[in-house]
Amino acid sequence: MVKSGLVYDYGMGFWGSNGHDGVWHVALASSLARGSLELPIMAGEQITNYHLGFDLTLAGIHTLTRIPIVNLYFQILPPLFAIAIGWLVYKLTNNLWSVFFTYFGGSLGWVFGGGESMFWAQQSMSTLINPPFALSLILLLTGLLLIKNKKYWWAGLVFAVLPHIKIYAGLLAFGGLLVVGLKDRNLYKTLILSLIIYLVTNYQLLTTSSSLVVWRPGWFLETMMALSDRFNWPKFYEAMINYRAAGNYPKAILAYCVALAIFVIGNMGTRIIGLFHTKSWFYTSVIGAGLILPMFFVQSGTAWNTIQFFYYSLFFMGILAGISIQGFPKLLKILIVILTIPTAIQTLPHYLPSRPPAKISIEELDALKFLSTQPAGVVLSYPAIVKDTEAPRPLYEYESTAYVSAFSGHPGFLEDEVNLNIMGYDWQARRKTIDGFWKQPNVNFLIDKNITYVYLIKKIGTISIDMSNIFENSEIAIYRVK
Repeated sequence: MVKSGLVYDYGMGFWGSNGHDGVWHVALASSLARGSLELPIMAGEQITNYHLGFDLTLAGIHTLTRIPIVNLYFQILPPLFAIAIGWLVYKLTNNLWSVFFTYFGGSLGWVFGGGESMFWAQQSMSTLINPPFALSLILLLTGLLLIKNKKYWWAGLVFAVLPHIKIYAGLLAFGGLLVVGLKDRNLYKTLILSLIIYLVTNYQLLTTSSSLVVWRPGWFLETMMALSDRFNWPKFYEAMINYRAAGNYPKAILAYCVALAIFVIGNMGTRIIGLFHTKSWFYTSVIGAGLILPMFFVQSGTAWNTIQFFYYSLFFMGILAGISIQGFPKLLKILIVILTIPTAIQTLPHYLPSRPPAKISIEELDALKFLSTQPAGVVLSYPAIVKDTEAPRPLYEYESTAYVSAFSGHPGFLEDEVNLNIMGYDWQARRKTIDGFWKQPNVNFLIDKNITYVYLIKKIGTISIDMSNIFENSEIAIYRVK
């Protein structure tokens, strides 16, 4: 994580998923720091269907300290989050084994020659590449510590913030409080206060009518069996689908139950020993709900996003595994450690290669820095053209990302189609108009759409219409609409 966002001889490097996800958060936090609620990747649209808690926090810290957002996101916050999570787990459990599973718990992907997400879920080693998830764990643990110390109203304030950071965490926490409240009615103080504050402050939940989740039972189990980068058991996948389609429900139910067992055991790995300690109503209810919800619902636009419910199941199962292992014989403890750490060892090379998968070149950084000094305006850039070229690839050949907005300080006319899909925006019509413009450039189009700047990548194409060329180097030309 900390290697990303730094400048090397080839430019600014991005490891792991940071070339997309990290750049998105930099773009969004930068926009919020300018006091704007405009969507930075689709100029003219307001931010909806997205919880801004983490990005507002990032923007606020930047505003107070003037530390660049890119450094806060990649170099400063992740180590602080890592320390805080471990410390809070220990304060909550007084158990170093739970801390061990928090940091090193992994799947059984290594047994089958696959990666950490062979069974779909991201594992402990990758927690920090999703800083909003890491921050949500900090808030969850803080709230639980306050409850442990009988500070129910303070816990309510913390849990009210939680869904603004990660809606998945908020829903699971509210459900967990509802269940535990059956045993201790004091927990309803926390639940009611947090719900009231959240509903009042989250106007989007009350005003949006778009459906963010859809009913797709078994989708994760089917794709786990079908996809080559997952468990990849095609014959079993065909059997599941055929039994279901033919109405052979006894065999279909058996097949899906087997797939579910593979999903759970494969993802849990050695943390499965947490089943020996299920006395905590909150932990077990969160673990159960975090498993059940993605088994029946997926997110519209980007189906796999609801797997994040299950991340919290893995986290709390790790805590329970740490509690369970205390009573095990020494040799069994050693064996469990040996079987736990291979996932972490196997995952490290993905984040430690000398050259990253994606970059922003020195020439592009110069162009973006120049653009950041110009008066406010909307930027039109060329849509990403993904190519499987030698690493590190320029971001415009890596994925549709928000990098022009993130590093220029101006909203893009259309960027990061991946996140636009996740949030449910109708971006396709705008994309068609952009494609038409690049085929037949017309300055009237730019004027009609209130576009101020055109960010041209010379490698992709050229343009010849009546605009002012305000910057040019070997890779980039920037034009201002007259």
